[in-house]
Amino acid sequence: LVGLNFVKGLALATSKPFVGVNHIEGHIYGNILSQTKIEFPIIFLIVSGGHTQLVLMEDHLKYKIIGQTRDDAVGEAFDKGAKLLGLGYPGGPLIDKLAQKGDPDRYQFPRAMLKDNPFDFSYSGLKTSLLVFLQKLTLEEKEKHLNDICASYQKAAVEVLVVKTIRAAKEYGAKRIAIAGGVAANSLLRSWLKQACDEHGFEFYLPDFAYCTDNAAMIARAGLEYLRHGKQSDFNLNAYPALKLTQTE
Repeated sequence: LVGLNFVKGLALATSKPFVGVNHIEGHIYGNILSQTKIEFPIIFLIVSGGHTQLVLMEDHLKYKIIGQTRDDAVGEAFDKGAKLLGLGYPGGPLIDKLAQKGDPDRYQFPRAMLKDNPFDFSYSGLKTSLLVFLQKLTLEEKEKHLNDICASYQKAAVEVLVVKTIRAAKEYGAKRIAIAGGVAANSLLRSWLKQACDEHGFEFYLPDFAYCTDNAAMIARAGLEYLRHGKQSDFNLNAYPALKLTQTE
């Protein structure tokens, strides 16, 4: 609210356009900001601490949510998993770093595929399975195999993202795939999805690391697109923490 009110005042004082931007939309345009040229339609995999969604982007500012998490977001699963492992916060980068020195096939953790909606996600079971697994280990065993545990846990989380994203692109006839959000910086997700896109003939839009986490540039780029379409916001605009991507106020 502080930031929103500041920008309203700044727009009034400088006679500049005032444009409200959905935060998730900002992440999408953070990826677009990284590209020299884009074409539609695109299947966007949006992955962060609070969101895990598959979105069909048919054109600028035109979205259709085709899948989303039913419980924990993948970034939340990484953070909670890191806490169980005694690591710091945010947990995603720490697990990613340790996983690069471990064996991703040493341990098996569950992959939730959800038959009733093949594009939805669920990560609460993965987190619970890690908790149960760790309860069976001594402190010495956990420390000895920490890299392997991180690698196996990360593989389980990322594999579901890759499989469902490729499946969505095939189902909706999109020839392009993109990722956005803080977890888009994950090294395994970036490399695995790039490999899958190459194997299945999809163009892959990869965001620069600087535009994965929250930043002002991504919001500005989304706002610019609204201006290009002749759209501005009313000064009565409020902040909506739970606003969905396809909603506008």
